[in-house]
Amino acid sequence: MESLLLPIINYISQSFPEIPYVDEDYGQLEAIDNENMDNYPVVFPCVLINTDSVDWSSLSAKSQKGNAHICVRLCIDCYADTHFGSNTTDKIKERADLVHSLHAALQTYRPLAVGALVRTKSKFYAWFQLRLMWE
Repeated sequence: MESLLLPIINYISQSFPEIPYVDEDYGQLEAIDNENMDNYPVVFPCVLINTDSVDWSSLSAKSQKGNAHICVRLCIDCYADTHFGSNTTDKIKERADLVHSLHAALQTYRPLAVGALVRTKSKFYAWFQLRLMWE
């Protein structure tokens, strides 16, 4: 699947210079707070990409076609105090704009001159210390 991930990583890196860290997701976030795991340092904001699964169908005895489920995680540090009256509520809009821009760039992008990327699911959750993640 590296032939699928590399074009997506390159495309996001070129399209979003404000995101300093775009990489294959191999558990970097899960290792951040684990002192017993070696991990390459993650810089925020970041985008981590992996192939969750591939559904295969046979075209012939020696040929298959796959429908890949790609997980793109946008991770942002959220240290700005954004409560009402804090004068930093614009940070909420900045994060939402980045999520929207990333989705717009990836929707129908064709990394390999085959099928286009199409969003099938979105998740949002807070992770670790004051980090937001969209999947």
